[in-house]
Order: sequence, then C-alpha cells, then structure tokens
Amino acid sequence: MRIARGDSETDVGTAVALPYSFARRHGLLPTGEQDGQLEVAMRAGADPHSLIELRRFLGRPFALAPIDGPGFDRLLSDLYGSNAGVAADAADSLGFNDDLGDLAAHLPSADDLLDTSDDAPAIRLINGIIADAVRQGVSDIHIEPYETGLVVRMRMDGVLRETLRMPPHVAPVVVSRVKVMARLDIAERRLPQDGRIGLTLGGKLIDVRVSTLPSRAGERVVLRILDKDNAGIALDGLGMSPAVERLLRDALAEPNGIVLVTGPTGSGKTTTLYAGLKQLNDGSRNILTVEDPVEYAVDGVGQTQINPQVGLTFATGLRAILRQDPDTVMVGEIRDRETADIAVQAALTGHLVLSTVHTNDSVGAITRLRDMKVEPFLIASTVRAVLAQRLVRRLCPACRKPAAAEGSLAESLGVTPGTIVHEPTGCAACGGSGYKGRIGLFEAVRVDDAIRRMINAGADEVEISNHAFAIAPTLTSAARGLVLDGTTSPEEAIRVSRHEAVDA
Repeated sequence: MRIARGDSETDVGTAVALPYSFARRHGLLPTGEQDGQLEVAMRAGADPHSLIELRRFLGRPFALAPIDGPGFDRLLSDLYGSNAGVAADAADSLGFNDDLGDLAAHLPSADDLLDTSDDAPAIRLINGIIADAVRQGVSDIHIEPYETGLVVRMRMDGVLRETLRMPPHVAPVVVSRVKVMARLDIAERRLPQDGRIGLTLGGKLIDVRVSTLPSRAGERVVLRILDKDNAGIALDGLGMSPAVERLLRDALAEPNGIVLVTGPTGSGKTTTLYAGLKQLNDGSRNILTVEDPVEYAVDGVGQTQINPQVGLTFATGLRAILRQDPDTVMVGEIRDRETADIAVQAALTGHLVLSTVHTNDSVGAITRLRDMKVEPFLIASTVRAVLAQRLVRRLCPACRKPAAAEGSLAESLGVTPGTIVHEPTGCAACGGSGYKGRIGLFEAVRVDDAIRRMINAGADEVEISNHAFAIAPTLTSAARGLVLDGTTSPEEAIRVSRHEAVDA
C-alpha cells in the first residue's frame, strides 16, 4: 500500500517495518523509494547518532530528507495509523493462558496506541482494535461475550458491523485489560462500571469513554471514541442550510431564554451544542455546563460532570452553577420535571440555557416539556428555538448508481414515479458498504408570537407544526432533498427521518 504525499508516494509497508517507538523517539522514518534510493525523513533536532542504528536495522544505505517537528508527527500518524491489520494480527497471536496478574504486570508504560514495543498479546490486541477504530472513523466499539465466542462489533456511520470473533475463553483477559486501562475495579463483575481512557494516536489526542455491563456470558464492554477535534467545530461546519444556521445564530444571540436540541442518541446533539458554545465563548461571558459525562474539554468554559452516587444530579448541579454568576448555561439533558423547572427559572432570571431533550422532532420538545408539568405560559415565554437533527449516511461517490424511484418508494419520498435517485453498490473505497461518511439533517422552529399564542392555548403538535413548517423544511423534506441531489439513498433517508409520506 502506498500513500501519495505531494509529488511522491510513500510505501506504508517500509515505514511500518520500523518499530513505531524507534521512529517516534529518534525522529527517523523511512518514507519510500525514489529511483531505487530509500528516503528517510529526519525530524529537526534529531540525534545524528541514531542514524547508525537505523542503518544497521535497514541493512542498506538511504538518503535523508529534513522535516520540521509538526510535519514529522503528521507523517508518523498517517503512515502507522493506516496499518489496517493490527487488530487481526494481534488476535491471531493471542495466548489463552494469560492470567490477570501477569497481564497487569506487563502493561506498557506508554499510552500511545501505535507504540507496540511491548509484545503482550492482549495489550496489542486492545491497542490494535482501538487504533483500527480511530483510523476508520468508528464512533463505538462493542465487545460482546457469548457462549460461542467473543465478538467485536464497530459502529461506523451509525451502523454496527462485526469485525472480529474470538474463542469464548479470551473474554476475561480482554475485558480485564480494558478495565485496567480505564482504572476500573477488575474484581467487580456484578455491577456496571463507567470510566475513561485518555490515549494518543501518533500525537492525536483521543478520549475513550468505557461502559461495562454484566451479562449472562460475561461482561459486555462498550467503548465510545471521542475525537477531541470535534470540540472545535464551528456552526458553519455542521452542514446546516443557511436558513437553519441563521435561525440558530439568532437564538444564540438572545440575552436569555432556552435553546433546545433534540434527536436520538448518536445524532450529533452534543457536537451542535459545543459548536454553539464555541460561538458564545468570546471571553466576555461566564459559561458553565453540567454534563453526563463531560465529553470534550473546552478552554474558557467551566464544565461539571454529574455524579448521582454523591447526589450531584442535573438538577442539583444546575441549581449550584446558577450561584456562580453565569451568563450562559449548558445542561446535558433535561430529563425530569425538577431540571426543567430550574432551567425555566434560569431563563426567566436572565440566563441563556442550552440543553437537549429526547424527542423525535422539534415540535415534540414542546409537548415533552408539557409532559414534565411545565406550565404552558412558562414554555411560551422562555423557549426561543428548538433544533431537531439526525445523521444520514452519504453514498460513496465512487460506486453509487442511478435508479428510478417507483411504486411505494416514490410514494414514501413524495416524488413523481420515475424520478432518478441513487443507490449504494459497494466498492473497495467504502469497504463494500456503499456509504462513506455522514451528513446532518436539520429542522428548526423559532418560537414566534403566533407559536407562543398556540402554546398558551394548548394547541397540539399538528397545529404548531403546520404553522412552523409552512415554509421551512422538515426532517423529511430535508432528507428528500439529499436523495434528489444524490447525496444519500432513499432507504437511508427513510431509515433516519419520519416515515409518513410527504406531499411533493
């Protein structure tokens, strides 16, 4: 496999043959051949004496190409992070007789996933699984024990796929290794546990959230991979339509009130909220958050993680930070009446409150607050805007194929039969799935005077929706637009948006 870099190509195999720990420590990295001459990148400030050891390892002469520190780190991450066979190779070599004490005693001191100088098979297996997941853009890793074996599944672009299957007696070793990395109690197997792992991948910071759950065949483990680069995404990088983005920016510019983001788990709500905080975080405001958990650390924002075991819930945390002179407050989720009441009171007393609610669409958030026994007149006077979102998979541009929408499919999309859409095929570029990457679907409701009167009058969701979306796009119409321009497939659009048919 070769990677193009500028006018040349890099042989990944040549680079990976050199131990990652050596390349990183000494600042030397073979990058390929040019006219039969091996080229080696040398980081600025590297010790020239290391060249002797490299010459001995390679067994052939080479030419040096000086490179600055940041450039060397990017090259190192690109080359070693693209080694796709790490997890499978480690699984093949996993010994089944490792005891847990020996496993813990041989943990590597380095926290970099690409440093495989320690040959303990279980360590290399877990590091390889996580490194492969990060390389592929996976959001979650599921480690599931069954009587027939240990299964590893990864959620890529919102869909789970099985990537590895091992004998059942490997499960205790693998689970215990993950628990040691997350600083959990390896002796406690009867209760769920939560923890975090802080890692780097070729200099890139990766935060991994760990959850264990007892099951009949052993402990299930789910690893949520949080790329800290996502904390820096701005509103204009979320893929919203100009109208939705403008509506959200106007709501965030309000001096007080509540701005809600709704959608299912994994729909990108937290990323949207952090994008909003990024816009507000200009140094002139005191911004405080209560989250479960704190997913991304943001400079200039005071972040508090709830801990129900000691009585720190969303409600108690929100009540406490309101005594910290905040201008803007972010609450991870409004899930009960107490939290909703405090959020409303915070908005009434001059604070801007950002939060999430689990509902299917934007107007449903208003009904959800009613279900929490919040008075309609308080909802009408405090809620400024509600944004609903989903993530839909993009069709692979290399292998998508055109097709005519007919029958029930055309009816579901609300298009004329015979309309040309695109369908997935599957190729090497997309791993055979037919999809590559995801894009957001958004619908937004700005609470204007008419909607306030409807809320006070007890109007139902249909009445409010008819007014709010008389012109603005719904999730369904936004999904239909992505189908018609070839961005996604009809099946994918129907899967993630509302299922009722929409008039063309």
